[in-house]
Amino acid sequence: MPSPRGFHWSFLPLALAIGFSSSPARAYYPADVPPLVQRFLDRQDEPLKSYRALRRLEADNVRYKKQGWIDAWTTLDPQNGFRFEIAGEGGSGYIRDKVLRKALEREAEAYARAESKSAAIAPANYRFADEGSGADGLVGVGIEPLRKDAMLIRGRIFLTPEAADLVRIEGQLVKTPSFWTRRVDITRRYDRIDGVRVPIATDSVAQVVLAGRSTFTMVYEYASINGRTVGKPVPRVADASASSRNER
Repeated sequence: MPSPRGFHWSFLPLALAIGFSSSPARAYYPADVPPLVQRFLDRQDEPLKSYRALRRLEADNVRYKKQGWIDAWTTLDPQNGFRFEIAGEGGSGYIRDKVLRKALEREAEAYARAESKSAAIAPANYRFADEGSGADGLVGVGIEPLRKDAMLIRGRIFLTPEAADLVRIEGQLVKTPSFWTRRVDITRRYDRIDGVRVPIATDSVAQVVLAGRSTFTMVYEYASINGRTVGKPVPRVADASASSRNER
């Protein structure tokens, strides 16, 4: 596959869990932090400490007509950090090795280095601006990074008006992963499973020099959260020998 250097770097920050502040009750915030955001930051939720989830990762490049996918069991726990095991895969070997596996490897590195704090939705990293309610009933809040960091997003978060709970994040990476990447747009969705807020899907579109438009998606199916069984997802493809028949 013809490939400009850096094609696969377009997606590496996208798998990273966006952090959240763990503000104590009755914390004090700058005057420009909207009240709904303060309520969001002050929520005393059970944190996500451990999980086991089956993820489907997919990526494609229109110009080179290459697609690839991976099903991976992913596990996070305080003792061993983030780990993954491939359950099935197909499509372009380049996409699988240089984009999808790299994204999981980069996520493991980020957890080992505790990088999520630098990406937390918090006044230390962002300025906030209330944008009002949308047609879906969620309240949009503009987020403007206070510095150029590959982990930060310029865009908006969407909160429920009653509970000040996070449902979605949309925006662009404020700093692209490489010289070859002109822009990366991200949408990241959240839900509550067994009372714990967890990411459930990430979609992104990157504009890459020479390679053009490249897309990445990742969907989660949780089997356990914080040591509690919440489901029994089944790998879509478990035939490891399929990779030997896939396009390189």
